[in-house]
Amino acid sequence: MAMVAEPLARTLPPPEAFPSPASRFGNGDGRGVTMLVGMAGRGSRVGRQAAGNWGFGVLIDKRITDKPEPSAMARFRPGTGQRFLLTVDTEEEFDWTKPFGLTEHRVDTIPRLRKFQQFCEGYGIVPVYLVDYPIASSPVAAEVLNEALAAGRAEVGIQLHPWVNPPHDEVINEYNSFAGNLPVELEREKLFTLRDRIIANFGQVPRIYRAGRYGTGPNTARLLREAGVAIDTSARARFDYSGTGGPNYRDLPLQPWWVGETGSLLELPLTTVYWGLLRKYGPWLYPAMWRAPRLRGLLARIGLLERIPLTPEGVTAAEALRALDVAVDDGLAVLVLSFHSPSLAPGFTPYVRTERDLDALYDWWRTVFDNLIGRGVRPTSVREIMESVELA
Repeated sequence: MAMVAEPLARTLPPPEAFPSPASRFGNGDGRGVTMLVGMAGRGSRVGRQAAGNWGFGVLIDKRITDKPEPSAMARFRPGTGQRFLLTVDTEEEFDWTKPFGLTEHRVDTIPRLRKFQQFCEGYGIVPVYLVDYPIASSPVAAEVLNEALAAGRAEVGIQLHPWVNPPHDEVINEYNSFAGNLPVELEREKLFTLRDRIIANFGQVPRIYRAGRYGTGPNTARLLREAGVAIDTSARARFDYSGTGGPNYRDLPLQPWWVGETGSLLELPLTTVYWGLLRKYGPWLYPAMWRAPRLRGLLARIGLLERIPLTPEGVTAAEALRALDVAVDDGLAVLVLSFHSPSLAPGFTPYVRTERDLDALYDWWRTVFDNLIGRGVRPTSVREIMESVELA
């Protein structure tokens, strides 16, 4: 029988255990890693538990894009059942059609989070708000979210948009919009600056991370462990962003896995499935048609092959239900759903242009939530995942 260690949620250091950015690192060469064991105090109970249970002090030499071995697949305690996690890319509004910029953004949609939070609470769902620097710096965001966060009705995580996140030492362009492409010291400083800002604004230590534009790199996993992050949810299985300088997640699994040793960093991939009569050939057939988008569209329309991510953005409710059929029948342990917070108001994303579009977005969520809960797939949270995953 597998041994289950004490839940991570009870073993990590409190916010005050984390050092300031200036005192965090010694030699600055990217090799010397100051671990949370040292942050909490090596002789302390917290330090011993953190090191013993979840691999703090272990240097991760794996990339998130590395295909995991079968032995790296995560297991959950008996009786956990299938769950779904709702993640919200909680970010500033900007023009998606224009080049990235430092100042060309707004945060007008933050108050809309209040209604969405209430909507989720009606279903007993704990949304995970993956916030970037403009949101983490907003007093309005704290006003809207902090009560729910403190009560455990919502959770906060990290989403790194490097082009709006200090320090601003890089050229702002598409390649550098993937944080994992930055020099390791700059990626580290941006990550820790954002984490510290989240702690200050929301009073919560974030345990989950998603790279903006899904842009992980060779150093990201190691840096996340330095920052006290337990779960990464950047991997978008079935998608390849290498054409624009980003990572390739095309061949990664949909089940959670460990990046590095068991108990080091849990990867929780976003859920995307292939549907249709040819779906078992999807992993090689769909990418082979990348130069033929019309053929992809034709195969989807006639029910042969379709790639369906679990998001209301660009996916109809009918398509989502087909994806749920596949994901649930395939026995996925955790279904990860996502969307962007600016879609909660008309005019800020291509997916919600009018109030009617916004009504449709909420209807999409109702349809999906009702379907999942009706199947016995219960909502989960970051805390619950950390408590139910087996560490040995």
